[in-house]
Amino acid sequence: MADYDYDLFVIGAGSGGVRASRMAAGHGAKVGICEESRVGGTCVIRGCIPKKLLVYAAHFGSDFEDSREYGWTLGRHDFSWSKLIANKDTEIDRLNGIYIQLLKTAGVALLEGRGVLEDAHTVRVGDRTVTADTILIATGGWPTLPDIPGIEHAITSNEALHLDDLPRRMVVVGGGYIAVEFAGIFNGLGVDVTELYRGEQILRGFDNDIRAALAQEMRNKGVDLWVECDIETITSKGHHLELMLKDKTFLETDAVLYATGRAPNTSGLGLEAVGVELNVKGAVVVDAYSRSSVDNIYAVGDVTDRINLTPVAIKEGAAFADTVFGGKPTEPDHAMVPSAVFSQPSVATVGYTESEARKEFGEVDIYKSTFKPLKHTLSGRDERAMMKLVVDQKTDRVIGCHMVGDDAAEIVQGIAIAIKCGATKAQFDATVGIHPSAAEEFVTMREKYVEPDRD
Repeated sequence: MADYDYDLFVIGAGSGGVRASRMAAGHGAKVGICEESRVGGTCVIRGCIPKKLLVYAAHFGSDFEDSREYGWTLGRHDFSWSKLIANKDTEIDRLNGIYIQLLKTAGVALLEGRGVLEDAHTVRVGDRTVTADTILIATGGWPTLPDIPGIEHAITSNEALHLDDLPRRMVVVGGGYIAVEFAGIFNGLGVDVTELYRGEQILRGFDNDIRAALAQEMRNKGVDLWVECDIETITSKGHHLELMLKDKTFLETDAVLYATGRAPNTSGLGLEAVGVELNVKGAVVVDAYSRSSVDNIYAVGDVTDRINLTPVAIKEGAAFADTVFGGKPTEPDHAMVPSAVFSQPSVATVGYTESEARKEFGEVDIYKSTFKPLKHTLSGRDERAMMKLVVDQKTDRVIGCHMVGDDAAEIVQGIAIAIKCGATKAQFDATVGIHPSAAEEFVTMREKYVEPDRD
């Protein structure tokens, strides 16, 4: 065997890279990892965690209002954006420190700087060069911006977490989970929010009933949601921005946040030069064990554009370590992966959408319920929750679960275990509900949903 500096060298210290490096070190490998920014990756530094903290902050305005009908009398309450961002940054700094300590405790050497491949076994990190028997690419993804006139005036989700001041008006462009989450955050903090999406309905790829229910609730909460429209130009007008849409309509705003997609972060890493195959989106092409087209180079997480979720990257990193260094070949399981959208109200889902299920299984049974949560019987708020189960008619297996409503992620996480285990609708029906709770609706829906006759 050649004499290398490391058994494994990881480029990218996000969730997947950190998990893979720590586990590989635990299997006895000598491991190094490099990071050009802070340790923790998208989720910890500029994604899930800081965004969820802002979601919590955005809920307080409506919670203060709802408390009145529960007997509470509140005095004056003011919101400080700068305090929220400072406290958020303190927490991110703390988590960054924890991740650094985890690497140190595991015996993983952390090199600060951008890693670039010079050949299949050599990585240049700044002005230093290291060699490794195995290399893992775990560089994640990065927000993309369209090439339109004036795009330099727009921000992405990265900058939205560090704005100096809270704008009075904001346009959020996009219809995916990042767009609807930030629309809800800024709307909840008192910003006048308009969301623009070029498609016919937000959350493409989600169940259609979920999409429609969330769109209605967002509008009810004050988000001005426009679909089938897009921006053609952005022009600075001094203290505000002027947007010209494709239909020549004009909008005036103080900030434009683009959340129209993310791309695998593979540019400038030297991947093509050493023979690593990338697909049309720039993602590293890997096999079932996360191996690239170069035998000793692997990739996990968003950089592979499989399922771009933090827990999936962690699972892929663990499976890689077990496969390559643990003597236990393991394929990461990408079936029935639950996910959530921390919109307002929130969304959670696991398994097949109704349309996917009909294509895959043919005949399916649908159970659906829309209701006003108990909390709002006193608050008076016009907000409704929606729950849906998709059942394979032949086997009675529950193959899809979808929810719009408060605590959707907390509820569907538990349902996901049952679905992963192959639970049937009969077993759902046999389960006693926790009363009173929204979650009990998933075990009390008995009547099959029949599409109304549209004739």
